[in-house]
Amino acid sequence: MPVTIVLGAQWGDEGKGKIVDHLAERAAMVVRYQGGTNAGHTIVLGETVLKLHQVPSGITRPEVASVLGHGMVITPPDLLDELEMLHEAGITTDNLHVSANAHLVMPYHLELDRLQEERRGARSIGTTQRGIGPAYADKYMRRGLRMQDMVDQTRFAERIETALESVNAELRGVYEHPGFTVEEIVSAYEPAREVLAPFVTDTAQLIRQYINDGKNVLLEGAQATMLDIDYGTYPFVTSSSPTAGGACQGSGISPLDVDEIVGVVKAYTSRVGTGPFPTELHDEVGDWIVNTGNEYGTTTGRRRRCGWLDTVSLRYAAQVNGFSGIALTRLDVLSGLNEVRICTGYRLPDGTVTDTYPIDSEMLGQVTAEYETLPGWEDDIHSARALKDLPETAQAYCERVAELMGVPVALISVGAERQDLVALRWPI
Repeated sequence: MPVTIVLGAQWGDEGKGKIVDHLAERAAMVVRYQGGTNAGHTIVLGETVLKLHQVPSGITRPEVASVLGHGMVITPPDLLDELEMLHEAGITTDNLHVSANAHLVMPYHLELDRLQEERRGARSIGTTQRGIGPAYADKYMRRGLRMQDMVDQTRFAERIETALESVNAELRGVYEHPGFTVEEIVSAYEPAREVLAPFVTDTAQLIRQYINDGKNVLLEGAQATMLDIDYGTYPFVTSSSPTAGGACQGSGISPLDVDEIVGVVKAYTSRVGTGPFPTELHDEVGDWIVNTGNEYGTTTGRRRRCGWLDTVSLRYAAQVNGFSGIALTRLDVLSGLNEVRICTGYRLPDGTVTDTYPIDSEMLGQVTAEYETLPGWEDDIHSARALKDLPETAQAYCERVAELMGVPVALISVGAERQDLVALRWPI
């Protein structure tokens, strides 16, 4: 069973890109299985900082196959820009493979996303306005376009014409928008079509070949468990399934192929956009975490909301995904605090305390976090490469997180650079 899934355990932005980049050293293939340009995975290679949105984080290693799986929604012009960015950084993309079944984000999806958010007003969801939700909606309405459609010029124009019959009716009738023409969309996507066509293939078959040959395969999730369309804080969620179940669906493999499921956990909690957040801090400590951790969205640039670690939601994420280990990231950001706090339970409006995550999303916005306080540490931990190199209080923090989650810590990230890592166990 040579497959390892790496996914976010919180509301995203946990540092999955760095963890995947590390584990890709021992992998033959990295597969991004869902989401689109609404994701942002950052990799730091010396002076080079790569901000990836659609390309898997294994792309920095030329010997590793990088796959955009069929569970993704791809924005071709943006993908073309991303490839050009990689080429400018001296990184080859010859190892790229794009699923023929991956759906396309079209220009009208971006416009619908923007218009829908404006229409919601004060009730807006806080989407990235990258057209992701409308693209997935069209997929499930069975009127979406796929990468294989774009490759065939004649079919592409025909499918666009069919889609515009309903899309333009909505744009004009509901939003008083002029709509789109087949010609302008075909023209806008032609440069990307010419470049991307050679990469489009049956990726499910390719992945199966690697698994059958006993090669290590990494499945990389975007967003995170608490943003899952089914298990997250609906409706303040993404439009796909970042969970372990979504990994199998979005890549085309059997759950029986999976050996390890690594949950990436930031040492504190953050989220972008609106939605309930029980441990959010609105004080100087929250501001300190934002500034020390440079907590601004990779995709949107928006200031992230930050707070203490929430192990109630983390236990829920562990239950949903079946983590075999966690990668605890950004531990270095907490250095310098006299004390650190961990949410161990929620106080409900009736005064009772629970350590069980509530299924009622409205209830989550009404709970008060119950905390356990631990001593902090002053030391700079960037140079730590073994558990013993960490201050005892930092070690105790990691151990307590593992105990509360019921999942062992496999990796600890102590800085932004590729080598800033403490490995207790390599999950691959």
